[in-house]
Amino acid sequence: MNDFNASHQKDALTRPEVLINDAARRAVELASETLQIEADALIALQARLQNEDAAGFAHAVGMLLSCKGRVVVSGIGKSGHIARKIAATFASTGTPSFFVHPAEAAHGDLGMITSQDVFIAISYSGEAAELMSILPIIKRLGVKLISLTGNPTSSLGKIADVHLSLQVDKEACPLNLAPTASTTVTLALGDALAVAVLDARGFREEDFARSHPGGALGRRLLTYVKDVMRTGDAIPSVTPDTKLTSALLEITKKGMAMTAVIDSEHNIVGVFTDGDLRRMMEGVCDFTQISIGDVMHTNPRSIRADQLAVEAVEVMETHRINQLLVTDEQGKLVGALHIHDLTRAKVI
Repeated sequence: MNDFNASHQKDALTRPEVLINDAARRAVELASETLQIEADALIALQARLQNEDAAGFAHAVGMLLSCKGRVVVSGIGKSGHIARKIAATFASTGTPSFFVHPAEAAHGDLGMITSQDVFIAISYSGEAAELMSILPIIKRLGVKLISLTGNPTSSLGKIADVHLSLQVDKEACPLNLAPTASTTVTLALGDALAVAVLDARGFREEDFARSHPGGALGRRLLTYVKDVMRTGDAIPSVTPDTKLTSALLEITKKGMAMTAVIDSEHNIVGVFTDGDLRRMMEGVCDFTQISIGDVMHTNPRSIRADQLAVEAVEVMETHRINQLLVTDEQGKLVGALHIHDLTRAKVI
């Protein structure tokens, strides 16, 4: 009885594990096959762009570059989801763009489209009814039309000024029904257009940062020293005749582990840091009679307020320092910068 129960319990544990392993194996095989199908579709797209679609692609890029209005991208269903992303990519890389839903366009949103725009219509079949219903109006407005379809002889392929092929041998879906390989190819072709256009425009990191001020790159490229520096009473500063003991109180009070030494015109004549103090302690016993001008470090590192904060980071890293004095164009002290200020601003 006990042996039977033990055997039954063992089988109960083993059989589900076998099923799970079989299911897992099937899932991995299917995933691998999906990726291979989509990779093959992308390779085929690359081959077309280098051969029969090369002239059409170049023509499309030229149309997008010469567009005086916006690039309008449209599609229905899964193509619509991809169209939204393509429009967002254009917009974030220097080409004003937006997505319009073809059904909404037929009920008033066509008013957003002008004769100065370029219209990118996406439909794998090239026969999407919602899209085809608005194209006569688009053409009547004189809008340039780029079509992305899997069939160049489709209604959409024929009516377009430029047609680019999305043709795939098969979808990754085992039933060959759900848009998978075709949507991957569509997304990749949209990226290819956007990248070609941004390169032709001479789009730079600084331009990208302006469209992404909330991202890490935006913070790095759009933050200036004047945006993060300490000003006014927060700047530790003393004059050259200040006693060292009083200067140490200023350093402690302002919490920057240093103090600037300035003349009556606010010109920087030196700096004194915690590091200078530690080195002094090795040979000086009486600090009460020493003026800061006697022990300060002359020609300190500084940066202008109108320079980028990332430049301050570079100076600090190059010279292995944690503080910088900030000057105006005339070289007068207007601020102070600690590496912690840059960290809080997420420049680092």
